[in-house]
Amino acid sequence: MSAEESSRTGKRRGDAPRIGGDAEGAGSEHLGFERPRLEQTISGHARSEQDSLERARELILQHGVNTTSYQILNPGIQRWFSPRRNAVVGYVEGGGHRVVAGEPVSAEEDVESVVDAFESDSAAAGCPVVYFAAERRLARALASRGPWDRLYLGAQPVWRPQHWPQILASKASLRAQLHRALNKGVEVHRWSAQRAAGEPQLSRCLDEWLSTRGLPPLHFLVEPQTLGRLFDRQLFVAQQRGQVVGFLVLSPIPRRNGWLVEQNIRGAGAPNGTTELLLDGAMTAAAETGSNFVTLGLCPLSRRATPSEGDGAWGRREERLWLRGLLAWVRAHGRRFYNFDGLDAYKAKFLPEHWEPIYAITSERKVGISTLYAIAAAFGSTSPPVLLARALGRAVKQEARWLRQRWGG
Repeated sequence: MSAEESSRTGKRRGDAPRIGGDAEGAGSEHLGFERPRLEQTISGHARSEQDSLERARELILQHGVNTTSYQILNPGIQRWFSPRRNAVVGYVEGGGHRVVAGEPVSAEEDVESVVDAFESDSAAAGCPVVYFAAERRLARALASRGPWDRLYLGAQPVWRPQHWPQILASKASLRAQLHRALNKGVEVHRWSAQRAAGEPQLSRCLDEWLSTRGLPPLHFLVEPQTLGRLFDRQLFVAQQRGQVVGFLVLSPIPRRNGWLVEQNIRGAGAPNGTTELLLDGAMTAAAETGSNFVTLGLCPLSRRATPSEGDGAWGRREERLWLRGLLAWVRAHGRRFYNFDGLDAYKAKFLPEHWEPIYAITSERKVGISTLYAIAAAFGSTSPPVLLARALGRAVKQEARWLRQRWGG
């Protein structure tokens, strides 16, 4: 049986690795290349980047607890290593800040010392730090230190995949979506990284999905180009009569023995229920391999989780009334570019077992306009005014295209 042979959900017992916190024995061959050949064919910057990927991956498999840990291997992420190379921080520069992907990847007892070292390096570079998508571990570690401030970003939904059958049994509308896709002949198969490499149907499907987005392609923690660096990720592909109509990428969260659904992509011709069927296949495979944690990741501005008092005291509420008002306005009126409520409702329909709060934490005294500017620059890979101009231009083109389709022009 090949890695691609499957039942309707594409699962096969035992062919996906169980995620654990111990990376011993994990060699460079798991990154899809062989070290002897690398020594002969690449040098300089390329070798440095490859070495960075290898060491970062080893640390992630040992210590990765934040949902975003594995994403620091994505294109465009810079990686800072501690002096002893026993910890790594993934970040991008934007708006004069270093915007960190989640939090440092390190042993629990080293978190504060790694933060100190990274902060010192960043200060020497003249860059304040923002930890975007920080979770409770970092929030609690920094709560007694200063000056720090945090912003509640939203919430991430969490499931124990072994409970997925009960969720399906309890929700007829979800079962109906699965049957819609199945009745249209959609099948979900797990693909190896080797099969996915250079597959034009996957690229075509991704391009179709990106063309429907209200914003230009974003990067950082929503990087679309993950297929070239699958490594330890799992890839599930939806096909209809041999044609790719969607795919889902699971990224490991090793210390939580779990997975992040990093991408769930639907192509232009995908029948209704395709993304639900992909998630069903991923949940079933995660349960079979003994994983006990699956999340769909941050739902920005979701109000489904409440910041915990145990996460530390972070200043007076009234100091950020203007900020909460601004974010509420963005949620209500930014739908043309990003449908916050729609995404929130989509993730909630799968009946998460609970929601976890997600934060942005800054080394500055207060979260301010400069913090928000830096975060926007990190995702846009450009200045926010340029990103906004591109978004407006994209909106005009989309409206024109829709009008032509409506009037048959």
